[in-house]
Amino acid sequence: MGAAGGTGFPADGEEPVRELTLRQYDIDVCAVTNAQFAAFVQATGFVTQAEQFGWSFVFHLFLRPKVAQSAIGSVAAAPWWLAIPSADWRHPEGSGSSVADRADHPVVHVSWYDAVAYCEWAGKRLPTEAEWERAARGGLEQRLYPWGDELAPGGQYMCNTWQGEFPTRNVASDGHIGTAPVLAFQPNGFGLYNVAGNVWEWCADWWSTDFHITGPQSNPTGPPAGTAKVMRGGSYLCHESYCNRYRVAARSSNTPDSSTGNLGFRCVTDGLPLGAGQPGWVPRVRP
Repeated sequence: MGAAGGTGFPADGEEPVRELTLRQYDIDVCAVTNAQFAAFVQATGFVTQAEQFGWSFVFHLFLRPKVAQSAIGSVAAAPWWLAIPSADWRHPEGSGSSVADRADHPVVHVSWYDAVAYCEWAGKRLPTEAEWERAARGGLEQRLYPWGDELAPGGQYMCNTWQGEFPTRNVASDGHIGTAPVLAFQPNGFGLYNVAGNVWEWCADWWSTDFHITGPQSNPTGPPAGTAKVMRGGSYLCHESYCNRYRVAARSSNTPDSSTGNLGFRCVTDGLPLGAGQPGWVPRVRP
């Protein structure tokens, strides 16, 4: 696990390379889709945090002028993220938008708490950061990407990231402006799709830049507490000029109540708890 010196962002705690021991686990081949999340909501009546708050962050280029004017704020360090009223998993670009034609795309605008609630209903859980990286590598050791060391070997795009001038012009050479279907592109050596690019994926761990390096090296679960949760994999907005965190060792974080248009999750299974996912079952974790 980890990055070799000079290949990433040392301040993020990517380095050094270290050897870990992990128990056996099963991980979903793709991120949870809009269709899957809709089934969860229909079965439980769950209301996401973005729906409760009444807004979520949307990338500026996806917004119609009238919707963009309705923004109630932005991120100072990343002004291309606008806080849009009524943006949520059903309406990813705010009022008037829909996921009707995106059933097989990853669900977005879900917080860490929302993801945990889905996992509990499905009888699963979020992966630890170490489990995520082990799976994302697909059996390759110390490669930059799940398929090797070239981002686009032979000119072939292997994932959904940004091409062009960030954050004003995306030429979409990989075929996608926003999210792509969860089974787009080729899977890695373990059969996992889109562990690089497309959407960031929540992990179970609290964020730290050093605990995962100095802490337990057998089945690590991250620090016992914190203020932000780990995200992995990068997204369709990642570009080498700003954020090349689509590398396997790259890490980032966000507060667990945050939601954006480029953040989703996939699940891990250790064994199904009795009653999970059955009619009438209600998730224990509520925002």
